[in-house]
Parts: sequence; structure tokens; C-alpha cells
Amino acid sequence: MSDPFRRSARIDAVELSEILKISELADALKREGRDVITLGTGEPDFSTPPHVIHAAHQAALAGETTYTLTAGTLELRRAIAAACQRENGYTPETAEIIVCTGAKQVLYNAFAATLDPGDEVLIVAPYWTSYPDIVTVCDGKPVVMPTSAETGFRITPEQLRDAIGPNTRWLLLNSPSNPSGAVYSAADLEALAEVLRDAPHVGIMVDEIYQHISYVPFHSFRAIASDLADRTLIVNGVSKSYAMTGWRIGWGIGPKRLTAAMLAVQSQITSGASSVAQAAAVAALDGDQQLLAERSDDFRERRDMLAAALNATGVLDCPSADGAFYLFPGCARAFGKVTAGGRRIESDADFCTALLEEEGVALVPGRAFGTPGYVRLSYAYSRASLTEAATRIARFCATLK
Repeated sequence: MSDPFRRSARIDAVELSEILKISELADALKREGRDVITLGTGEPDFSTPPHVIHAAHQAALAGETTYTLTAGTLELRRAIAAACQRENGYTPETAEIIVCTGAKQVLYNAFAATLDPGDEVLIVAPYWTSYPDIVTVCDGKPVVMPTSAETGFRITPEQLRDAIGPNTRWLLLNSPSNPSGAVYSAADLEALAEVLRDAPHVGIMVDEIYQHISYVPFHSFRAIASDLADRTLIVNGVSKSYAMTGWRIGWGIGPKRLTAAMLAVQSQITSGASSVAQAAAVAALDGDQQLLAERSDDFRERRDMLAAALNATGVLDCPSADGAFYLFPGCARAFGKVTAGGRRIESDADFCTALLEEEGVALVPGRAFGTPGYVRLSYAYSRASLTEAATRIARFCATLK
């Protein structure tokens, strides 16, 4: 008998995120009473700034609890435009801006609005795990461009030129990158832009959600390649920079014909984002920005401490990260070795599973990000947690035979 609730083909092609799998195993061990340190979450450990919370409270008291414009309040879109001018040197029109329920919805709206079956999206690996799945759900075809530590986890212009084909619809970049922490320099972006100028059928989507967590100068693609603005969608939001992940506010900045199509998608899914969360985002963008530099400096110190500890193991090969709050060390030196608990390690997934079960430290295998042989660690945790995790990882590596 046919099941009316059988999974559709597009959803059947999407697997449960490896991050969720690791999280579920960590939770199971915690329920057994194990002391588990999880370094897998992509979320700042800072609190939302008090003035932002106050603005949301005041908006609710003032009755700003009704539907907003589907594209976002004018106040927020103007604040986004002003922030772009202040920080990146260009000023988008409000009609070029769409506010969504998180940056992930920006990606979905754009792909749902533009992809037909067979359309290809070029994705740089290592990538955020949702990128290929969102493309697949929207009937597109992810085409992965691999990188390595030797290239700084960045694609080259030659690699991009070779990857572009007649069915390429989008290039998706992420700078600063989750999970590698790679940041594209102005020269890097200009070199890629030169290739893209010869491919007018390709849209350019750049996820800049970690813009303010960059330890080297940050450059927005739209500012570097202003002549390609008519083909560029910038993805950003308040989640990472202002520690507002739960407020669910992200936005896209692109040509009006694209934002109009994205608006049509959004109008049938969520309508506008939360009214009080939008008021909070205005306060974040218009308020004192000094906290961004202070928090970035704090993350940098944690990065340096943890990277040094991982490299000292002699097993993990941990390059530094130019942005975001992740490290992406290679673990290939552990392959073929056996743990103190008798587990043989043949892959990054084996490494993560054994480390979690034997030392209670949860990391995410690199294969989840399209780059096996590595592991991802978030350092958006307290120094005490990071120090203890580093001690356990070192002990685990020291016992490998």
C-alpha cells in the first residue's frame, strides 16, 4: 500500500547532518553521566548586547508585534544599507535588501527562486554543511571544488575557470569561511572576479556572515567587484557578530530582480521575519560597534592558544585561521593507529568517534564539510573548556600506537 507520507525524492537525497549525528552521540553519553565537552557548535558564547535586548523589549511594549513588510522593515533595511556604507564602502538601495529568518533562509530563497533541475552551483570545499543540501532541495546540482591547507583552503582563479560550464548557475563563496577560517584577500577576490567577468551566465553568492570575526583585513566582494553587483548576492546577518543566533535575522543584498524573486518565495513560506527581532537588529547595527573588535580580539586569543596546543600533539596538523571561530586541523597522522581503547583509526570519522567515546570530546569530522582527513573544532567556548579539551585531545593522541 502506498504511503502518503513517504519522503520526496528531493528530501530523500538529504542526509542527517554529521554535526547533528555527533551532537546526538554526545547527548547520549551525557545522559549516561559522562563528562562530555562539545566543540562542535557554530555559535558565539557571548551574550546578546544589553542595549539590543532593551530595544526588543521597548519595541514589544510599543506594540511592534504585528506583521512587518515581507522584505523587512524600512528601519532595518536602512540600517543595513548604512552599515554597508560604513564598513564596506557601498550603499545598496532598500529595494536591493531582503530581510529573512536567518541567513540560511537567504540561501534557500535565492536558490529556490533561480534553480531549475540540472542547474549547477559551484561550492568550495570545505563548505558549511547546509550549502549542498539546500542546493539539492532546490533541485540544483552541487559541484564541489576541493581545496587543501596548501592553498589556504581557497580556490584559485584557474580552478574556478576550469569548473565553470554551460550549466553553471551560481558560484557560492564563504569568506571568512566555516569551517576553515579562510579569508579571501582583496587580490584573491579581484582575481576571481576577473574570471567571472568572462562568465556572464554565472551568479555570485558570497556568504559574509563572519565579516566581523576576521583577524586579517576583510573585503566584501561587492566592494571589490562593484561592476559585478548586478550578478552578486551578499549574504549576511547579526547572528555571529552580535551573538544573536536565536533572534533569526539574516539578509541578502542583490539586484532588485533577484530580491523580488526571493521575496515571492519568502511570501509563501515565512512572510516577514520577527518584528521585535528586527527592532533588535536595528539597535545592533546602529549602536556602539566597539564590542565587535573586543570580541574578535578575544576569539583570536583563544584561537592561538588552542592551535598551539593541537600542534603540540604531534598528531594533529593545525594551520591557523584568518577568521570565524573554528580550527580545521588535519588528522591523517592518526590513520592506521590504534587507540588505548583498542579502536583502529582509518578516517576522520573514526578519529572523532574514538575521541568522543574515550575522552569525552566532541568534534566534527571533515568529511561533513566535503574535506575528509580533517576535523573541525569551534573555539567559541570558555577558556576553561578549551584548556580541558586540549588536555584530553593531547592525552588521546599520546596513547595512539
